[in-house]
Amino acid sequence: MHNVINWFEIPVADIDRATAFYSTIFDTELNKLDTDEIMSVFPYQDGVGGALVKSATHVPTTEGAVLYLNGGDDLSNVLNRVDSAGGQVAMPKTSIGEIGFIAFFVDTEGNKVGLHSMN
Repeated sequence: MHNVINWFEIPVADIDRATAFYSTIFDTELNKLDTDEIMSVFPYQDGVGGALVKSATHVPTTEGAVLYLNGGDDLSNVLNRVDSAGGQVAMPKTSIGEIGFIAFFVDTEGNKVGLHSMN
């Protein structure tokens, strides 16, 4: 087993708003799909993938498990776009010693999400 996680889903109330938010903060395009559950898929290759999902069983929350998304070379680059994209920084970039840095933000849907980077 290479990864404990192989897929993640972030619940959303408004798929278009959430897609615009995540596309902006990560400076990338998400692939919007129309299925039984409306999805926008994050780009990924040969590893963990994930999507924004709107459905009756996906409810945005700031409580519960925390998902840490890859903040790239320096999570400050992503974090600096959160407020202007409509989210809110909940915890600024914080050192966790030799394993890098983390931060938290609340997205446009009300989810608390983490970021991690080595710098």
